[in-house]
Amino acid sequence: MNYSHQELVEWDKTYLWHPFTHMKQYLMKEPLIIVRGEGVRVQDSLGRWYYDGTASIWLNVHGHRVAKLDEAIKEQLNQIAHSTLLGMSNLPATVLAKRLIEIAPKGLKRVFYADNGAGAVEAAIKIAVQYWANLGKGTKKLILGFENNYHGDTLGAVGVSPDELFHWAFTSLLPDHPRVPYPYPYRSKTDDPLRESLDAAEKTLQERADEIAAVIVEPIEGAGGIIVPPDGFLSKLSKLCSRYEVLLIVDEVATGFGRTGFMFACNKENVSPDLMCLGKGISGGYLPVAATLTTEKIFEAFLSDDFKKSFFHGHSYAGNALGAAVSIVNIDLLEKLIPTLPEKAEALSKMLAPIAEEPFVGEIRQAGFMIGIEIVRDRKQKTPFSYESQAGWLVANKARELGLLVRPIGNVLIFMPPLTATNLELEQMTHILLKSFYLTRDDLSKL
Repeated sequence: MNYSHQELVEWDKTYLWHPFTHMKQYLMKEPLIIVRGEGVRVQDSLGRWYYDGTASIWLNVHGHRVAKLDEAIKEQLNQIAHSTLLGMSNLPATVLAKRLIEIAPKGLKRVFYADNGAGAVEAAIKIAVQYWANLGKGTKKLILGFENNYHGDTLGAVGVSPDELFHWAFTSLLPDHPRVPYPYPYRSKTDDPLRESLDAAEKTLQERADEIAAVIVEPIEGAGGIIVPPDGFLSKLSKLCSRYEVLLIVDEVATGFGRTGFMFACNKENVSPDLMCLGKGISGGYLPVAATLTTEKIFEAFLSDDFKKSFFHGHSYAGNALGAAVSIVNIDLLEKLIPTLPEKAEALSKMLAPIAEEPFVGEIRQAGFMIGIEIVRDRKQKTPFSYESQAGWLVANKARELGLLVRPIGNVLIFMPPLTATNLELEQMTHILLKSFYLTRDDLSKL
């Protein structure tokens, strides 16, 4: 397709409504329009190249135009592009289900497909609630969640992770699910944020276990600012769920498939949840694929001669053949890549160290290839910038000028390079980040 840059800009501003974008600000600026990718870089419609420092919003695992992933899609196109899973199956979805269970935490045995992370969360919530209803415990219909966790933007997902800024218009539509603090060491007002969070969770479970179907949690808080909880958080939470007879849903949409240095973040503490939500990196960043994994015990609660106990839920593109085919090869590649990640993540940590000394950097948080850089007005007092100040965007826009794409969430700058980035490429990206902070010092001081 041969279109001029100016044509694309005009059509973009005239016809597109971008997700998670302040459109009034967007329409006042020159848009960035990506036309191709190669390795860990992407090229825009003016021919400029950028490092993909967010892995295309946490999706891209191996870089762009990976020959084996490209070939998997081409080979599948020679067979069939899509065939429904409603009442039948298709070859790639069947094989992928087997591969997912082989690499998943022990105890997970069934795969329910969706086509986005929020869809995987929706399915998990509904499965959890109906599981108890099928067992005759219909009072257990609430989901205990954690403050600032993010699980997606469909109403079910929003219901367990509402945000005053993003979801204010919909709060009256949402169930009154209980929520407790997520352990956030940098901002905690206690000496033991882990204990504070677990105590709050246990108190709620003690008082309301007969109402609570499940606890849902991000093992690393992603969109909430890359909050890395203290060691032991997930394993202790899992034990609480077992003690009070509620299901544990672990949302690995952002953290799965190598992002934390493990295949799944659950692996670090040997946690096997009752339900696990997958998305983003599942297809290597190629096609929209997601899944909810669950135990055989939960699955069996839906096997009945009573039709109403079936799980009547699904999406038209669930188990898409093209997406499943590329996901299978993605897993094959990941199994070879993951053993190399701990050493590379340690090297990346050293590369980030100079940025931690910048005057407006409060803290750098890292879990493997998930990095959050919290930008603050005052380092000693940890005084935050207001959301409206858009401090993160000052640094992100400067990085873009220098050839690196990163994205702030509030005033936390998110840096998530593809897992295959070489040490040299990581050095170049972190150097741009450091330079971006240095060049925006004066602007940040004026906010």
